[in-house]
Amino acid sequence: MYPDPVPLSQSEIENSYGELFDSVAHLQSRTAVLELSGGLTNKNIKVMTPERNYVARISTNESSLLAIDRKSEFENSKIAASVGIGAEVFDFLPEKGLLVIGYLEGHTLDSLGVDMNLERIAKSCRTLHEAPNFVREFNMFDIQKNYLKIVQEQGFRIPSDYLEIADQIYDLERILKINAGPLVACNNDLLPGNFIDGGEKIWLIDYEYSGNNDRCFELGNIWSEAKLGLESLEKLVTFYFQEDRPDQYARAWLYAIFAKYGWTLWASIQDSISTIDFDFWSWGMEKYEDSRRLFGSMLFKEMVELASK
Repeated sequence: MYPDPVPLSQSEIENSYGELFDSVAHLQSRTAVLELSGGLTNKNIKVMTPERNYVARISTNESSLLAIDRKSEFENSKIAASVGIGAEVFDFLPEKGLLVIGYLEGHTLDSLGVDMNLERIAKSCRTLHEAPNFVREFNMFDIQKNYLKIVQEQGFRIPSDYLEIADQIYDLERILKINAGPLVACNNDLLPGNFIDGGEKIWLIDYEYSGNNDRCFELGNIWSEAKLGLESLEKLVTFYFQEDRPDQYARAWLYAIFAKYGWTLWASIQDSISTIDFDFWSWGMEKYEDSRRLFGSMLFKEMVELASK
């Protein structure tokens, strides 16, 4: 699903980032370094020292075009760590694009792992959502509009019929404001690889897109990114609210379908600017075709009715 390039060797990491690591006291006594898999907008390097292990997150240049605020990522990562659901934060060098966090022992989930751990994931999400407010808001409707402005101004390619359902999008934004609850601290980008099963609990990592948001966006996006069936979304929502909530299930589904539409433009931007060897266009078109097929469907109308009650 995501690129898994050949990792840099230890000598290559040292040649590229050794001087940067030497500028951080925690990393100076390192005994080994290892590039971790994943990361479409940053490099993640495991740095091992006699005291403990760290992860150095090194951001790439395209962050600003993708609505990533590294200062917010730092502040929100600290908040997530304070409630015991995110990795501890040790250092932040904004001018060098470096965030240093603790290495979490455990294994990342895949789609099947997400499906098999919906109740535990719901518990972890509740922990995060009960945290103090994050330092900014995340509104996918605003982000989609900003992405659209960027691709139009830069001349990046988008699906030829992308704008044909714009009126439905505006209607959906209005509908989702009905019965909306308070905004809560959300990760907003919980791909399967951003869950780490530590045994005792499932950690939530990677706060690049974190911000205060509707909790149903979080639930819907988890389901969407893991490519699960409808029954899994219903289970996730029920586990989260600890009761049957058809209205919230519908809201989560609607947010998920809109997220696919919005992330399509993220893929368009990446397709044009990223240096990673990955077919972002095909990745984005898969999301777009899913959303295009579902907007206006009978299921869409049923979900709108449920969410509006």
